[in-house]
Parts: sequence; C-alpha cells; structure tokens
Amino acid sequence: MLYFEAVSTDKYHHITDTELLDKFYSDHDNQWLGIVLQRYTVLLLGVCMKYLKNEEEAKDAVQQIFLKAIMELGKYKVAYLKSWLYMVARNHCLMKLRDKNVFIPVEDHTNLSANETDQKELVEKEITLSLLETSLEELNTEQKTCVTLFYLQKKSYHEIVETTGFSLLQVKSYIQNGKRNLKILVEKKMNTKE
Repeated sequence: MLYFEAVSTDKYHHITDTELLDKFYSDHDNQWLGIVLQRYTVLLLGVCMKYLKNEEEAKDAVQQIFLKAIMELGKYKVAYLKSWLYMVARNHCLMKLRDKNVFIPVEDHTNLSANETDQKELVEKEITLSLLETSLEELNTEQKTCVTLFYLQKKSYHEIVETTGFSLLQVKSYIQNGKRNLKILVEKKMNTKE
C-alpha cells in the first residue's frame, strides 16, 4: 500500500472529506490528502479486486490510483471525491484488463469464444459508462448535483435536501428530469457513434 507520512487519522475523524480537501487546496500540504485518501483504501481495494481478481494486482492498482489522485487533485478541484475515486479506480482497472487482453499467446486462441463475448460486453459497458460520465457533465448544475448524490453517492432524498438546500419536491424533480435527460444524451451519443 502507499504509505503517507505517519498520521493518526483518528484525531481527524470529525473532519469531512470536503473540509480536508479544502485544507489541501488552501495550503497544498499532502498530509490532508493522505488522511482523506486513507479513508478510501478499503473501498478502492474492493473495486480493484472486483475487476482484477488478484490481491497483489489490486494492491498495486490502489497504489497507482493514489499516485494519480495526488497528481490530479493538485491540478484541479473535485467536488465529489468518493465517486471521482471510484471512477478513477474503475477506469484504471479497465485499462489494465484491456492491456492484458492485447497480449494473448497464440496457443490460448482456442478458448476465446466465451471470452470474446465477455470482452465485448465489457467494452460495451465501458462505452456506456464513458458516455454517461460525459453526459452527466452536460446536465444543468441542479440536476447534475442531485443525480450524482442520489445515484453515485447513494444519498436519500432527505440527505440531498439537507446537503443542497433544495426542497424535497425540487430534489425529486431534478433527479427525475436529470435521469431522463441523461438517457436522451446517451442515446443521442450512441446513435452518432453507429
């Protein structure tokens, strides 16, 4: 695992991820980033295990994701760290899997029929997720915020109301309209790719 400067995270448990990121953005002290990233070590390891199916590869992947996070978070601000880290981890693992499949030895071609189907499904899912990701950015701020909190961060309607200050009716409307608009945007992009 990637080890940051030995910091007892227990004394920072009361500080939210957003507050830690704000501290990092204000003074660029990697200690704050280390504390917030440590909170997601288990989550990232789980995501990497799900895709890579190998503990050592998953641990290496988490280390690489942390390094990427340190570099990227130094360049620009991320509003929803958990969902952003999940996306970075997923993309990293998909790239690793894609790289693996490029180097298939000649003698392994006999068992490709089932794997080709799996690979095709994986590529289709990746394309859809990528289209969803770009389409999400095209939603208006309210819809993007509510859809992200509801679907990516698994927040309840009431938690979204508390977080955003929108009324319950507004939250439901933004989620419903955002979901519909996402579907339209993704379908439009898929039709232009064909």
